[in-house]
Amino acid sequence: TSSTYNINMSGRPPITFHVLDTSHGVPASGMRVEIEYNTSTDEKNLDFLPLGNTVTNEDGRGTGLLPEDMKVINPGIYRMIFHTMEYFDRFSTPSFYPKVEVVFKIVDPSQHYHIPLLLSPYGYSTYRGS
Repeated sequence: TSSTYNINMSGRPPITFHVLDTSHGVPASGMRVEIEYNTSTDEKNLDFLPLGNTVTNEDGRGTGLLPEDMKVINPGIYRMIFHTMEYFDRFSTPSFYPKVEVVFKIVDPSQHYHIPLLLSPYGYSTYRGS
């Protein structure tokens, strides 16, 4: 079932994110980020479909992650993929995690979901923001 949450009426997308590079003390600009949606009805065997992608701006945030014609989001499991090794390679900084994959479940699509990522070459942390 689809939600009645309308991206255009809300003024902001239902899913947003922010990436902070804690090793340099700056927002992580220029990082490629993807979002996918699980199409499987079996939550133990996930099958993700790409929805969109973007690159973080100078503030470590991205616009246009979801397709412009996507008027509603569905409840279900989503995956965001942050391309961290590509980001750290620009600084010639070795990193342990080539990608950070954040998998989360949307139960109420009328709510806003914000996914912050605090990142360093050898660790990361995430939580549900506001």
